[in-house]
Amino acid sequence: MNYKIRKANISDSQIILNFIKELAVYEQLEGKVVATIDSINATLFCDNPKVEALILEVDVSPVGFAVFFHNYSTFLSKHGIYIEDIYVKDTYRGFGYGKAIFKHICMLAKERDCGRVEWWCLDWNKPSIDFYLKLGAEPMSDWTVYRLNKKEIDEIAS
Repeated sequence: MNYKIRKANISDSQIILNFIKELAVYEQLEGKVVATIDSINATLFCDNPKVEALILEVDVSPVGFAVFFHNYSTFLSKHGIYIEDIYVKDTYRGFGYGKAIFKHICMLAKERDCGRVEWWCLDWNKPSIDFYLKLGAEPMSDWTVYRLNKKEIDEIAS
């Protein structure tokens, strides 16, 4: 099958939203999705976006996506790429498309002189963990992720 990985554009907003919803179902988090086409347009396709998206097409049909942004390592004194989401439709897994997306992102990281590419994975997601380990990714077991949501941000900021 012929595939292509391309930068997403505003005409992909519905496709991206569909992938976000499919990923949420896979991750058993479908009740958490509040994204809309308007919010996707306002954040991904605005004048100064802080995030980028890629679309994976197989035989010109969209079958996956990735969303990522730059972070920064003070220890390396370099930018990195943080992958927020990477998703390939179930029926297209096992054909190397996920690896192709990672390769594409790693090529961008190399071109941009990034020191790292990072992402999170749910602890129960063994198929993804096995895939990441096969790529040579190192789990960061010594670190715990913390999060402030809107309510806490508002309280701290006031």
